[in-house]
Amino acid sequence: QVQLVESGGGMVQAGGSLRLSCAASGRTLRSYAVGWIRQAPGKEREFVAAIAWSGGGNTDYADIVKGRFTVSRDNAKNTVDLQMNSLKPEDTAVYFCAIPVKGWGPWVSNVEKYDYWGQGTQVTVSS
Repeated sequence: QVQLVESGGGMVQAGGSLRLSCAASGRTLRSYAVGWIRQAPGKEREFVAAIAWSGGGNTDYADIVKGRFTVSRDNAKNTVDLQMNSLKPEDTAVYFCAIPVKGWGPWVSNVEKYDYWGQGTQVTVSS
């Protein structure tokens, strides 16, 4: 069992930036692919970004965040971070980090393939 905890959410004006972090208790995140998924009120969960295990280096992004969001690892802190720039009101959602037990593959953009989830952190972007 992997327990994940997100942090860094908050309120920001459109055009601003936030940095989210995902930490794991009792486990190193270096061995896992990690994804970021969000859910806006009244909408389904939506894939945002993912990063392969530490030795892989691959990343994947949803088209709607490409060029604005960057997913990265901080192995010293044992976190996976999501840097979000040029935020838009439509980015408002609860953001979750999650781990797919299957690891990295073409399924990482499928939110149904994630097995371990954090509790989420709220991001609110005002216009």
